[in-house]
Amino acid sequence: MENSSTNRVMALYRPGTPLKQAELPLPEPGPRQVRIRVHACGVCRTDLHVVDGELTGAKLPIVPGHEIVGTVAAKGEGAERFAIGDRIGVPWLAQTCGQCRYCRSHRENLCPSALFTGYTVDGGYAQHTLANEDYCLPIPPSFSDPEAAPLLCAGLIGYRALMRAGDAENLGLYGFGAAAHIVAQVARYKGRRVFAFTRPGDLEGQSFARELGAAWAGDSTVEPPEELDAAIIFAPVGELVPVALRAVARGGAVVCAGIHMSDIPSFPYDILWGERTLCSVANLTRRDGAEFLALAPRVPVRTEVETFPLSGANEALARLRSGRLRGAAVLVPA
Repeated sequence: MENSSTNRVMALYRPGTPLKQAELPLPEPGPRQVRIRVHACGVCRTDLHVVDGELTGAKLPIVPGHEIVGTVAAKGEGAERFAIGDRIGVPWLAQTCGQCRYCRSHRENLCPSALFTGYTVDGGYAQHTLANEDYCLPIPPSFSDPEAAPLLCAGLIGYRALMRAGDAENLGLYGFGAAAHIVAQVARYKGRRVFAFTRPGDLEGQSFARELGAAWAGDSTVEPPEELDAAIIFAPVGELVPVALRAVARGGAVVCAGIHMSDIPSFPYDILWGERTLCSVANLTRRDGAEFLALAPRVPVRTEVETFPLSGANEALARLRSGRLRGAAVLVPA
């Protein structure tokens, strides 16, 4: 039973300003919704884009956070998928229409009416949150709450990007943060060779990549020692697109994995020519979630996390903004 009628949250009231702590009424679940007692919520770069105003259109005020792990505390009408006390995860994709041509063709990640956790509906920088049970995911028991949180976006988006990269033997990862440190492990499990690119001078990040099995790690400003078959760009830096295209062999792919990226500069056609492919990854599907969360324990994925109290959300965002994180930041509400 819940012992409190209030919900402590960290909310964004105006983009470009720090989050503010607030006490809100305990949310009541509607039809097919569950109320979740939040045990952990990852701090994702998309949260940073929302907070900094780079990703516009957010509901305001908004409670960010879309890498949520918690237990079911209450259920709304018709919510029968989970039992009280079940441990579940809430990802970025909060709800889709189920009727459009994208939803009908197993491409619900492209639904134009989709809702998104921590962006258009309140997320997990909170003690409690609501979610549509149809879009929640059971959490593998082998992961603790903080360890599981980054799987729900860094892992899922990275997994979808890896699938878009095809069967690349030599795989480049540009930006070695939360997503890349998970994808590197999955790629190695699948027999790929990983080439990790960090921001210039990030020797610690390069060392971290090698610890996780990268065949090579270096600055994004230098060419890899071998041609890449594909590259995934996790850093939100448009200037890396032509850099990655130059590093990729003919017939290879460059996958842009972020929801926001700075403008891509013009580049000569010859670095795209040769049947190279440039594409983006948009959101995720529930099928992605089921596949990845079944795969992660088999790898097994080891997530490197640094935990912060809920009140430390602004500090965690600042650390992410400046690149002073090893792995992922995770909020752990008291």
